[in-house]
Parts: sequence; C-alpha cells; structure tokens
Amino acid sequence: MGELVKLFRGLADLTQRDLAERLLMSESLVGAYERAERIPTTAFLVEADAALGAKGVLASCVAMMEEEKYSPKFLNWKRTEAEAASISAYETMLVPGLLQTPAYVRALYEVRVPMYEPEEIDRHVEARLERRDVLDRRPRPIVSYVIEESVLHRPIGGTAVLKEQLAHVLESVRTRNHLTVQVMPTERAVHAGLSGPLKLLSTREGRNLGYAEGQGGATLFSRPEEANRLIDRFGALRAQALTPWESVALIERMAARP
Repeated sequence: MGELVKLFRGLADLTQRDLAERLLMSESLVGAYERAERIPTTAFLVEADAALGAKGVLASCVAMMEEEKYSPKFLNWKRTEAEAASISAYETMLVPGLLQTPAYVRALYEVRVPMYEPEEIDRHVEARLERRDVLDRRPRPIVSYVIEESVLHRPIGGTAVLKEQLAHVLESVRTRNHLTVQVMPTERAVHAGLSGPLKLLSTREGRNLGYAEGQGGATLFSRPEEANRLIDRFGALRAQALTPWESVALIERMAARP
C-alpha cells in the first residue's frame, strides 16, 4: 500500500510535505506509510485517495489494511469469531475484549511496553472496538465469560475508567440474554484455570477452536482433541466460579465503590 501511495503522489507531482499539508498530518508519518514502516489508517487511505486523484484505488485497499491489523493466527480467529455460534473465554488480567470500553482499550495500549506511537495506538484501538459488533450481530452468538475477581480491582486507566468499565459490563449483561459473565473469586485457591487464560469458539458447523496468548506469542488449537481439552477446562471453570447472579451482585458492589 505504501508503494501505491508513493506512486499516486508522484503522478500528482506532490512531495511528501505537500501531501502531509493537504491531509493535516506530519511529513514523517506520510513517509512511514510509504516505506511500510506503519500500516495506513482507513481515514488516511480514503483521504489520500481523494487528494491524489487515485479514483478509488487507494480507498479499495482498506480491506487489505484491515487484515494487516492482525497476526495471521489472530486473523483466522477473528474471522471465525465473526460468525461463531458460541464464544467463551477465561480472563485472568483484563475485562474480555468484546466488553471493553473505548477508554479502557486506549489505556491498555498507552501503557504497553515497548510503547506504541500515537498513530499505532489509534489503529489498535479502532481494531479492538470494531470487534464488539460481534455481540449484536444476528444470529446472536452464545457468549460466556469467566473472569478473575482481581480484574474488577485493577484500575487500568484510573478509577473513573474502571468504574465506567464495570458499569458497561453490567449494562451488557442486563441487556443481552445471550451473554453470561461469571467471576472466579480470589479466595478460590485451586481451580481449573491456573494454567492461564483461554478462549474458545464453536462454529455453526460444529467445529471447535481454542486460542491462548502468552509472553511467547499466541497458540491456535484446531485439532479436536486439543479444543475438547480446553472445552472441558472451561466447563470446570464455570462450575467453580460464582453463579451469574452472584457475579452480577459482586460487580455491582465493585462499581458502587467511591
């Protein structure tokens, strides 16, 4: 895509500075896009298309850019998630991605190590938030989450952001009968999730997939025996966690704290 931008900029007889001034951005960012050091945003491609008279060629690259937001493993997961019959996850550190608020998501990326550039943060926030549409598509997926109680205490982005996030979780549960959130109490010393977080998808064709992320990268579990092992583990987690009603009551108490 960067080469295409450079090509059309040359055909328009514009310098990088000229294009940057027209699009109200830095010359260095235009250069980074052209050298493929950064993935262009949707807005950049659409606006550059108009500014350079590309007649839709650059704008048509938006779909390609969307795929480049994700690693190949996660892209496969994302595509399956968009049409899954059921979505399940056990989270140990964060509120599940499909339930995260914009402020919570941005706070996560702003404290990442190594740090992201502001443009990269915007791109990742956009990608994370667009996935939330999965919750309300039709037919509705059955969504089940188990989260560690410590997640409710971790003030990512500050107390105000956390309170807004907890309120959003409560609203999501109350307004969607296909969504269940359960809390694993900290006092539960031993349970089935001590090996770490996990995610599960079931397709409408009956295929099951598992996904796990760690410091060393991500693993996609597609073989039936691997996915079934994670399904069994998640079933045990749900049995060991607080009930959905107990969990809502706990989240309400946490959200009401001063």
